[in-house]
Amino acid sequence: MPPVTTRSDPRTAGNASRRSRPERVAEAIKSWVVAENMAPGDKLPGEQELIERFGMAKGTIREAMRLLEAQGLVRTRTGPGGGSFVHAVSEARAQALLGNYFYFKNLTIADIYDLRIALEPELAASLAGRLGEADLAALEANIARYDTPPATADEDRAQHVASLDFHRMLAGYAENPLLGFVIGFMASMLSDITVSRRLYEPRNYDLWRRGRDHQRALVEALRDGDAEAARRTMAAHMRGARDLMEVQEARMARRFLSDR
Repeated sequence: MPPVTTRSDPRTAGNASRRSRPERVAEAIKSWVVAENMAPGDKLPGEQELIERFGMAKGTIREAMRLLEAQGLVRTRTGPGGGSFVHAVSEARAQALLGNYFYFKNLTIADIYDLRIALEPELAASLAGRLGEADLAALEANIARYDTPPATADEDRAQHVASLDFHRMLAGYAENPLLGFVIGFMASMLSDITVSRRLYEPRNYDLWRRGRDHQRALVEALRDGDAEAARRTMAAHMRGARDLMEVQEARMARRFLSDR
């Protein structure tokens, strides 16, 4: 069987030429899986068949399969019925991999909120009148986790994280999976930044109160099916949270400089 080739794209030809041979084979295997309409759980051909199909040495095929496994696209099982299988990347894994890309980018609060302000009001409007009572009750139960002001720094940290869970829940209800993924990813990134930079430590009663009150009002707008009120409430929530979180970020920066 002749080696499988992939159609070149002049826009990416330069990048392809810089890839290692195993990387090019891994891309060819992915293209072949799509062309064959394979689904998660389907078994891939054995090593010898892959060698013949792609016209590559055993070592190259093995390294290509290791790359696909590291990407989460292939899972290997040993023993009876074992082999290599097509695997769907989980949302949590995809967010973790994307988070690694931004690890050294030194994102600011403003960077994240610029995107949140653009996207989250539209998500809120799209959900108005579409969520069932069980979904709305779940959102209200999440708000109850920070219904009273935090008494300690640990409680403050936990409440910050819980308040961002509210937005991850909304993202999970999105009809547009890409929109839901991006918003959920931003909430996860903000949660990580809040904890790693200890932005919860300067106590800020306004941040807690305004966030809770906006979320309560948002749930009511969603229950009433009022898309414009949902959009307006989420926009105010995002702008207010950005302003107050930037204050937190500046206060922590000053604390760091004073401690040096």
